[in-house]
Order: sequence, then structure tokens, then C-alpha cells
Amino acid sequence: MPKLKTHKGAAKRFKKTGTGKIKRNQTKVRHILTSKSPKVKRKLGKSVLVSDGDHAKVARMIPYA
Repeated sequence: MPKLKTHKGAAKRFKKTGTGKIKRNQTKVRHILTSKSPKVKRKLGKSVLVSDGDHAKVARMIPYA
């Protein structure tokens, strides 16, 4: 079995937790922040888990993380 290559773009965006789940940062925090409430901006600063539908695809891209 050959070694698998890590998708370098995915490696910069996703991290594995100790239990094997995959964390990601949230979108919509780069610009147009004046129209967002402070509560929304606080919530967007926190990381969340990758959804179940995307988990297998992301896990394939970061095999050794």
C-alpha cells in the first residue's frame, strides 16, 4: 500500500481532536463585520466540528493528522 499524500490546503484548515473528531474555523469573519452584531461575531470566533456529511471527505484529505 503506498503512502497517502496530505492535502496541504486541508491540513491548514482542519485539526483532529483527541477523540478523532475534526475541528474547523467558521466562515464570514473576514470582512463586512459592521453589519454583524457583537453576539454573532463572538460566536463566529469559536471553532466547530465538521458536519457528519463532510467528515469522511475531510478525513481522507488529512490521513496522518
